[in-house]
Amino acid sequence: MTSIYLAGGSTVCSRQRSMAPMAGWGQTLPLFLQGVEVVNCARDGAGTKSFMERGHLGWILENIKPEDLLVVSFGLSDTEERPGPHAEPFGAFQTNLRRYVNEARDRGAHPVLVTSHERRVFDRFGNMRRPLVMHPAAMREVAVELTVPLIDLNEWSTGWWRQLGPDGTKSLFVHLAPGEHPNYPRGAADDSHLRSHGALECSRFIASQLLVQGMLPAQFFRNLETGFDADQVVEFLDDAVFDQMTKTRVAGGMK
Repeated sequence: MTSIYLAGGSTVCSRQRSMAPMAGWGQTLPLFLQGVEVVNCARDGAGTKSFMERGHLGWILENIKPEDLLVVSFGLSDTEERPGPHAEPFGAFQTNLRRYVNEARDRGAHPVLVTSHERRVFDRFGNMRRPLVMHPAAMREVAVELTVPLIDLNEWSTGWWRQLGPDGTKSLFVHLAPGEHPNYPRGAADDSHLRSHGALECSRFIASQLLVQGMLPAQFFRNLETGFDADQVVEFLDDAVFDQMTKTRVAGGMK
């Protein structure tokens, strides 16, 4: 069976029940695929560098097979001014992306680059800002340089966020009033991470692009035009299962 390995950070990773309704697009991607295995190795807070240092890329490379896909989506944590995940867009970030691409190709697998969806940032006049613009631009440059398929989720999401505006986008992100959800009794105002509906529509776009760009045969796709009630169809991992997967999906086994 063909496998799709996902390497990425917090906007991609599958979330545990204690984090619901926050969801990553890698969590909802299987709703649009069939006959193919989605192996979501993305981790909260991971950047291109820390994902490698923690052994997650190594685990993927130990398991990936010829003709599998390695879908790489970073950029959110790489922008942060913290020593672990930070990577300059036209420096270390691009160098790291080249390694992901080349390591996948060395194993006969097919790399795919996906830009991070944009953050929800509007000024007081309702104009949308683009804090992630440099890292998606750097990823596009690597895609051209190495002739790698690119799915521009950043550009697509920017158009959607602008259409909905500062109020409409709150329903896509983890904006919750106090008492609205038991996992967030004090409420939440997260402008970086999506709720189930936002994640689901991002994964629908990504699956559509995998089809349109010919990265997988048509028989592997389903539900691309199907309307979903995200609260009913999006599944969350049991917390114990999530913790076990986080510990074991590193190079060489449990660490």
